[in-house]
Amino acid sequence: MTAVSAAGLTLDLGDDGPMTRRLTTALRDAVRDGRLPPGTALPPSRQLAAEIGCSRWVITEAYGQLVAEGYLQATTGAATRVRDIRGATPLRPLGAPPAEPRPRYDLAPGIPDLAAFPRTRWAEAYRRAVLARPTGLLADRSPVGIADARAVITDYLVRTRQVREDPTQVMVSNGAGASVGWLSRILVRLGHRRIGVEDPSWPGLRDAARRAGLEVVPIPVDGHGLQVARLADHPEVRAVITTPAHQFPIGVALSPDRRLALIDWAERVGGLVIEDDYDAEFRYDRRPVGSLQGMAPDRVLLVGSASKSLGPAVNLGWVIMPQWLIMRILAGDLETGTGPSVFGLEAFAIMITEGWYERHLRAMRTAYRRRREAVVAALSELLPDCRISGMAAGLHLLLELPSGTDATAVVERAAELQVGVVSIDRYRLRPGGPPSLVIGYGNLRTGRERQAVGLLARAIDAAARPTGR
Repeated sequence: MTAVSAAGLTLDLGDDGPMTRRLTTALRDAVRDGRLPPGTALPPSRQLAAEIGCSRWVITEAYGQLVAEGYLQATTGAATRVRDIRGATPLRPLGAPPAEPRPRYDLAPGIPDLAAFPRTRWAEAYRRAVLARPTGLLADRSPVGIADARAVITDYLVRTRQVREDPTQVMVSNGAGASVGWLSRILVRLGHRRIGVEDPSWPGLRDAARRAGLEVVPIPVDGHGLQVARLADHPEVRAVITTPAHQFPIGVALSPDRRLALIDWAERVGGLVIEDDYDAEFRYDRRPVGSLQGMAPDRVLLVGSASKSLGPAVNLGWVIMPQWLIMRILAGDLETGTGPSVFGLEAFAIMITEGWYERHLRAMRTAYRRRREAVVAALSELLPDCRISGMAAGLHLLLELPSGTDATAVVERAAELQVGVVSIDRYRLRPGGPPSLVIGYGNLRTGRERQAVGLLARAIDAAARPTGR
């Protein structure tokens, strides 16, 4: 159905793109051109959802977006009505479309479901954060001024990630990359010159370390995670970045023996472990393993962010630091870094306090689990010669291609078919290993899993044909 009746008006929803975006655009256009005049009451979300044949969530997200933009007005206990925008300039979506829009079939890793961002709840939390902050604190960016929000985040991490901390050990940041860049600058001030990184690994973090002045030393990864014993090959390395809960991109958890060995290494050399806890909220076969920080709070710095749970645009992260390092920072001889927007931080705390954040996570776990199952089923059926690996967690899996396949050619062929996918070579520091693709399913539209894999199979087949055909 491309047209529906709402408030006595026919809306053309079209058939391209997520339903939320299509409904939002149709309602926005109707308000702008006067077909929905000021004061018009829109149908209740449940009624409109039944009429369109979609979930109520689609309607509430569209209404919430237009309330945030200034086209609609919502009052608790009353109907959502069209705002009078005559003589005003309502908030419009920022900027032009990106120069490189995401492909129709998005199999790139590291991106959550962008259409599922909880716009209504986030807008409400942000509004409350702005209205509740006392005027006298509008110029305050000190840790004292955000103490309540840090306490909320602390409680959440203690509850869900089994960390050992108190609010004074939580430093907030603009995301995981910003956190690692800041920590790397601290390491340089402490006399470090090199840092170990998993090979393969996410390039953003190791690039942040390089920019801070550290030499990056690749440490191999296998089916049990970081090869901790290989750290002994580099006695000058006394810090390492690792993803123990869900290694990226191999997709394994650091084994119990290696967790203990890594802590022992850090104690023995007086070193530090930077634990990138990037997607631990999403484990589908069992509860996530507890944080490494909870086992060795004096040697492990836990880095987390909201980029996978909410989205990169939230621009919010945190670091849990050992007490002794916090004291060095407070003493004034180490930089404190640049934190996120105070309003954004407090909005996130409100999301947690109200239970909205964890409800969102529960919904996304279900959606991602089902999407992963659909992708795995399609890969098993349509690409039986490719090996699937990686535990049931996170937003990606690893697809090993037949020996001799040119993974770069597959990526290029897939792009021609509007399928976005990434070769594991992008994440390797050293060449070698079987040709593989890192398959993301976070931002793949539900219902398109088999289509996407079918097109990927065509790309693999095309890349295998001799040139000059």
